[in-house]
Amino acid sequence: MAEYYLLIAKMEKRIYGLESEYGIIFTSNGRKTLPVEKVVRYLFEQLVTTEGFLNVFLENGARFYQDTGYHPEYATPECTNPLDLVRYDKAGERILEKLLNYAEYKIAKEGISGNLAIFKNNTDFIGNSYGCHENYLVDRNANFYYLAEQLIPFLVTRQVFSGSGKVFQDRKGADYNISQRAQHICQKISGTTTNDRSIINTRDEPHADEEKYRRLHVIVGDSNMSEFATYLKTGTTGLVLQMIEDDFLDKDLSLRNPVKSIKDISCDITCKRKIKLDNGKKLSAVEIQKEYLELALRYFSSRDFNPMVKDLLQKWQYTLTKLEENPEQLNKELDWVMKKQLIESYIDKYNLSWGDDRVLMIDLQYHDIRTDKGLYYLLEKNGMAARIVSDAEIEDAMQNPPQDTRAKLRGDFIKLAKEKNIHYNLDWSYIRIGNLLDVRVMCDNPFQTENRRITELMRLIERSRPVRRRFFF
Repeated sequence: MAEYYLLIAKMEKRIYGLESEYGIIFTSNGRKTLPVEKVVRYLFEQLVTTEGFLNVFLENGARFYQDTGYHPEYATPECTNPLDLVRYDKAGERILEKLLNYAEYKIAKEGISGNLAIFKNNTDFIGNSYGCHENYLVDRNANFYYLAEQLIPFLVTRQVFSGSGKVFQDRKGADYNISQRAQHICQKISGTTTNDRSIINTRDEPHADEEKYRRLHVIVGDSNMSEFATYLKTGTTGLVLQMIEDDFLDKDLSLRNPVKSIKDISCDITCKRKIKLDNGKKLSAVEIQKEYLELALRYFSSRDFNPMVKDLLQKWQYTLTKLEENPEQLNKELDWVMKKQLIESYIDKYNLSWGDDRVLMIDLQYHDIRTDKGLYYLLEKNGMAARIVSDAEIEDAMQNPPQDTRAKLRGDFIKLAKEKNIHYNLDWSYIRIGNLLDVRVMCDNPFQTENRRITELMRLIERSRPVRRRFFF
């Protein structure tokens, strides 16, 4: 593990985070059923002892809470690199799977027979969409709107490797799209995440020193089951951000109509469709991505080259080459290709149409987080899904926070406070103890792993006697 952190310490410093909203379905086998809000409460019951308080920070530094529409949402702890982000994103799935098993047990105790399922996807059967939001810490001195305009062509076109695939139905019939979120995007930049969804959100909550940092909130991406897709999606975005911040981009890739383009690209599974640029040129999504890749290769060739950047550049180049040749070759790496081939195999076997209800169920079951039932995990077990991290690394991330960010302080504090039954509350940037003395400690440096005042509080807690009392965290 020491070698692993030595490797990532050489990366350019940036905080990465992912927020994933999960779909939840309880199907009753009889007349008696449960409202979804009660099912969600059972999910939280092992974590929360305060009635009605569905907002929890975990021992790994992550946050688990109920979002709008009774969606359980998991936000990773602060990570300094995309590899850790994959580990902690997958740890969220495994934590939620354990909570699901407990909720099923509680439902059965109520005498209700049925099946509970949780899906890491972005749309339901009636057309609602819920998000996978990416967060990148950027320099406060950067011109936000310039940065956003430079990044938008990249975000619009990266769906060719980051889309999770979707069977869409309308009056004309059913067809397969690359992205689940693309059809729900209405604007380039806006301040809302639920109505008039945009590519980039203007929410500016860095949970850090606001004079130094700003949060770039990207809400256009799909939730990925594929580790490879998550790694490439967030890692390449970090590389492009670095180039923009360094004022290195010397090509104008602005799109004539980004909102229309994102939909057009999603509808074209050949990845060949040309879209209009502001300068009059027409390029495909893959060709635009290759322009960014060429810039990245040039940019990093004159700078210190570390293993993770090298790995990202190689995977980016490999993926774009295969997409240009034939996307079907990426049937172990990309969610939308893996799912498409799975559905096509099922359609051929049973002579079905794309609009058949059973096909829609296959689409949904691909995103089932249960490792013994989800179709993605069936592929993974059979060696048909590319891995980026190991099961042991995911298990570690379920229990322990990243060791190179503020999440270490938070996670270590939570473990100790729970052992001692100390009443406390906290958020991303502060910790507060209430029952020993009313103390609130701010920690607005997300790269900080040591804090004198928090250390003193923890020593005080260690010397205290365990007290049986209700607490929340």
